[in-house]
Amino acid sequence: MRKIKAFAVRNAKEILRDPLSYIFCMGFPLVMLVIMTLVDRSIPPEAGMTIFRIDRLSGGVMVFGLTFVMLFTAMTVAKDRSGAFLMRMYASPMTAGDFTAGYLLPVLAIALVQAALIGAASLLIALITGFDLSVGGLLLAIPALLPSAVFFCALGLLLGTLFNEKSAPGLCSIIISLGSFLGSVWFDAEATGGVLLSISQWLPFHYCTKAVRAAIVLDLTADAFWLPLAVTVGWAAIVAVCAALVFRWRMRAELA
Repeated sequence: MRKIKAFAVRNAKEILRDPLSYIFCMGFPLVMLVIMTLVDRSIPPEAGMTIFRIDRLSGGVMVFGLTFVMLFTAMTVAKDRSGAFLMRMYASPMTAGDFTAGYLLPVLAIALVQAALIGAASLLIALITGFDLSVGGLLLAIPALLPSAVFFCALGLLLGTLFNEKSAPGLCSIIISLGSFLGSVWFDAEATGGVLLSISQWLPFHYCTKAVRAAIVLDLTADAFWLPLAVTVGWAAIVAVCAALVFRWRMRAELA
C-alpha cells in the first residue's frame, strides 16, 4: 500500500501542477453551470424545456466534468510512457496492479472533489433562483457518480496506455463530444427519441447522466435510478479490467 500511496501522490501532484487542470477540471464545468442556468432563465416557461433547470443541469455537468478528468488521466499516463519515467519505475517492485491503482486513485479523488464543488455551486444557484433543490439529493449524487468516475478514469488510463501523448488527447476530445451529445447532458435524448435515443442506449454515457440526475431528485425507482446505475457499474467494471490488462500487457512488452 505504501508503494501505491507514494505513486498516487506523485501522479496527483503531476496533474495539479498543470494550471490547465484547474481550468478544465474545476473552472470550466462551473462556468458551464452558470451559462446554462442563464440560458434556462431565458427560455419561456410555456416551452416546457427543463433540461437546463438546475435539478437536471447539475447532474449533467457532474458527468460532463468527468470527461476532463479522463483527458488528464490519459495525458498523464501517455506522458509517463513517452519519457523514461515508467521504464525506470518498471524496475521497482511495483506490479501492474500497483501502477493501475496509483493512476486511478488520485484522479478518482479529483473527480469526487469536482462533483462536490459542482453540487455546492448548484445549491447556491438554486438559492439565488428560488428553486427547491434537495441537499440530500446532491449528497446522494456523489456516491451515485462514483461508477461513472471509475468508468471515465479507467477509460483515460486505457487510452493513455494504448496511445502516445499526441494521439491520446485527440481521442479524448472525441469522447468528450460523444459524452456530451449522447449522454443527454445538453439535450433530452428520451424526449427526442428516434435513432439518437437508440444510439444513446447502446452507450454508457446516457446511463451515467440518468443515474446521477435521478439521485439528485431522489427518484430511486428501478427504471430511473437502479437500472442506469447497474449499467454504469457494468461498463465501469469492464473498462477498468480492460485498462488493467492492457497496462500489464504494455508493461511486459516494454520490459521484454
